[in-house]
Amino acid sequence: MTTQENISVKDFLIDEVLRDYTNNSKDKETLEKLSVIRNEKINKPIIYVGCGTCGLGAGADKTLAEAKKYIIEKNISAEIVEVGCIGLCSSEPILDVHIPGMNRISFEHVTEEKVFEIFDKIFKLELPAVEILGQFINEKTNKWDNVQNFNEHPFFAPQRRLVLKNCGIVNPIDINEYIARGGYKSFIKALNTYSSLDVCDIIEKSGLRGRGGGGFPTGRKWKFANAEKADQKYLICNADEGDPGAFMDRAVIEGDPHRLIEGMAIGAYGIGATKAYVYIRAEYPLAIKRLKIALEQAREYGLLGKNIFETGVDFDIKVKMGAGAFVCGEETALMHSIEGKRGTPRPRPPFPTTCGLFGKPTVINNVETFANVSGIIEKGHEWFSSIGTKTSKGTKVFALSGKIALTGLIEIPMGTTVRDILFKIAGGIKNNKKFKSVQIGGPSGGCITEQNLDIQIDYESLIAVGAMMGSGGLVVMDEDTCMVDVAKFFMDFIQRESCGKCIPCREGTKRMLEILESITGKPKAGESNEALDRFKGVMQLEKLGRIIKDTSLCGLGQTAPNPVLSTLKWFRDEYEAHIFDRKCPAGVCTNLRVFKINAEKCTGCTVCAKKCPTGAIISNKKTPHFIIEDNCIGCGSCAEACKFDAISVV
Repeated sequence: MTTQENISVKDFLIDEVLRDYTNNSKDKETLEKLSVIRNEKINKPIIYVGCGTCGLGAGADKTLAEAKKYIIEKNISAEIVEVGCIGLCSSEPILDVHIPGMNRISFEHVTEEKVFEIFDKIFKLELPAVEILGQFINEKTNKWDNVQNFNEHPFFAPQRRLVLKNCGIVNPIDINEYIARGGYKSFIKALNTYSSLDVCDIIEKSGLRGRGGGGFPTGRKWKFANAEKADQKYLICNADEGDPGAFMDRAVIEGDPHRLIEGMAIGAYGIGATKAYVYIRAEYPLAIKRLKIALEQAREYGLLGKNIFETGVDFDIKVKMGAGAFVCGEETALMHSIEGKRGTPRPRPPFPTTCGLFGKPTVINNVETFANVSGIIEKGHEWFSSIGTKTSKGTKVFALSGKIALTGLIEIPMGTTVRDILFKIAGGIKNNKKFKSVQIGGPSGGCITEQNLDIQIDYESLIAVGAMMGSGGLVVMDEDTCMVDVAKFFMDFIQRESCGKCIPCREGTKRMLEILESITGKPKAGESNEALDRFKGVMQLEKLGRIIKDTSLCGLGQTAPNPVLSTLKWFRDEYEAHIFDRKCPAGVCTNLRVFKINAEKCTGCTVCAKKCPTGAIISNKKTPHFIIEDNCIGCGSCAEACKFDAISVV
């Protein structure tokens, strides 16, 4: 658009949409303009490339470059739009083409060499012989023959996308498109229609609970802050997404940053805050870039700043980058970090709603929580509370990773079973392997096993089986996964990320890690290798876990033992195999793997001996080789190098 066109669009959206926020029945001319701004009615092709972090990691930058090269070489007047992740990360790079008069059509696995092939066909209104995800149905445009509705794809059909509804669809740094799709109307409606306490009341009645882990009722928290009398109040968005396997917050900010801004603006009005921070990890450069652009656009349109839309309300947001410390996801540590102090938790009470950032009343929620707010204000608390279960309302976004066929982001109604998520939405376990467990809730969570697959996703049900909602990471494990090794991985992560302030967490997690290492490794010089000693260590794990849970200072320390206690509960047989038999049933723990050479298959080629990093293989050419167990570190290099399948784990 030219500058003059941009000004006219801005004025139109402010005057005809935002100031007229209650009028949903627009005249024909207004609807036509909105349709153009939403890119539903177009006069030239638009090419959409999924350029979220996951897409770029899969090569979307090369796909994007090839798309630009094509339209230049072929002299085609087309627009290229970089969008966020639509959720199906395993299908990246994803490229959509929208040709005037036709439905927008989406292609998966579009590597750079496929771009010219796709465009050569699609611009002739022919379907290329590549993988198609589906078409976005629009009653005003023509359908592609024999192409499924995008929303009927098995991955998307069971979902209910409220938080993610714009991600991968809209231009994340185009405020015009966001407003044309109904954005910021809820904020203006709240300012003009409701008191601040009314806003808190609506959110409370909706049943929205914090999506960052604890699940505390959001509206109740806001009411606590609303009731405080102070010359300054603060609102904080916790985007410090530190759990391994979690990437929901990043994807929302990259794909739809204005939804977060609007939710924060409504929340700030509800508690009476004029200043806010988005605390985001510096490892998210693309999310930070797009968020900053969106904030500048919101200021330009008068949606942030002084006297917003002549209502007398002042509000603005600053971006604060964290240095990647896991503990700064804990709210009191996060506030210390914003204040320029070391990120360590403090005892509560007082709670942040009474004494928070810089000693002022403060509300902290995460990205997903704020992303739900505008929809609740727009459609009412009854609409939101009609979704989900009795105690867990709305939807939940999960990040699916691990040994699963389809990885990515999903958004499902509360009450959906774990089985449906894994086997209906995500396509089951990779390579037809047997399901073993799914770790839910990150380092603070626990395992869901085969016998609990039909459990419903809600806060209370997950806690009942030793897991927790957490921020929403789902890491799937199959029969080739060692659960003792999984527990060791999470405990190593927690121990390294402990702030060290309280002794139970600092020392307790260290001792737990040492016990796990003794179970999975060879004894050090001078140490006993007796099974009884190792068994005593496991018994000590349970005792240590209970002490850490009961006496740690913050929520992170109190949940630190969960991965160990959960795997001990459900996979005790694997611990016993490591302890008594000195075997890892999954063959993962390298120090417990014993390799043998089959003399009948060995040809004496010496390749394995050359690959062995410790010289553990005795070899002579054309004679069977032999492995010295005491020197073997179980790395498996010999087995990988052997072309005659003569080396195996026993």
